[in-house]
Amino acid sequence: MTHNFGLYLTQELGNRFGSTDAWPETAERVTPFLAIVVDALGVKDGLRWFEAARQAHRRVIDDERGDSYGFGFSHYLDVAAGAFEDVTLPVVAAFEAMKGAYEVARRERSVDIDVYFDCAVQACSRLGGVTSAAAEAAG
Repeated sequence: MTHNFGLYLTQELGNRFGSTDAWPETAERVTPFLAIVVDALGVKDGLRWFEAARQAHRRVIDDERGDSYGFGFSHYLDVAAGAFEDVTLPVVAAFEAMKGAYEVARRERSVDIDVYFDCAVQACSRLGGVTSAAAEAAG
């Protein structure tokens, strides 16, 4: 499936960080993983998965702040995205790509992974007129 997701994601990252010289080191490594999600699932489901990833990340952060045992990003993503309900090749590709993006981005202390998810949501929103559930709830 061909989309202009990479172009729109690059534009959103530019809006957030400015020129590419100012981008976090992880941006170059994370963006291909995020593109795999949209290539595998399409724009609408890709957006839903980025929202699920944000939710999973918040659960991980809550677990870390509470100094309690957590199930980790993979589990929370699986549940939030409903990946366990439909284990197809595109879902597995998206799931593994999202885990890869998360692990790479968590190595960067200067930027929260949620920034990448937000940029991905915005890029999906620019494609085909889909909107995030958060944007619909706010507006």
